[in-house]
Amino acid sequence: MSGFRHVTGSAVATRSLGTRLGALLLAGDVVLLHGDLGAGKTTLAQGIIAADRPGVPVQSPTFTLVNEYPATADRPALHHLDLYRLDGPDDLDSIGFDDLVAAGDGIVLVEWPERLGPDLPGDYLLISIEPDGPDRRRIDLRATPADGRHARIVDGIRD
Repeated sequence: MSGFRHVTGSAVATRSLGTRLGALLLAGDVVLLHGDLGAGKTTLAQGIIAADRPGVPVQSPTFTLVNEYPATADRPALHHLDLYRLDGPDDLDSIGFDDLVAAGDGIVLVEWPERLGPDLPGDYLLISIEPDGPDRRRIDLRATPADGRHARIVDGIRD
């Protein structure tokens, strides 16, 4: 698998990494954000979304399940999903997860991907976030498969 570890020392640095990631994302990309409550998933998502939409307020869609950011002249639509409140993979139909991924015309950003169960897409970028002190975060990026479309994102961050 194509992977890379990055350590951030503040929420600002985590958002900044997200902005770098967001600039590398293309239509059809699927990004899975994994980590415990308070790990920094939404902070990273704020940076990813800010890469294309500076100044747009970003909150985790914990209660709405999906926040949609329409396409702009330069960038594809972005679909930010929070699966925390789902009971399991059977609930994915209610939010149209398979349709969002299959359409390939936007970026799909998923918090709590473990709720997908066996419904993981075939090609994705997994970002695992783990606190490493009060403000530090260990952020692991892994493209699956290692030679798939998301390897370019890991390589872009590594450089």
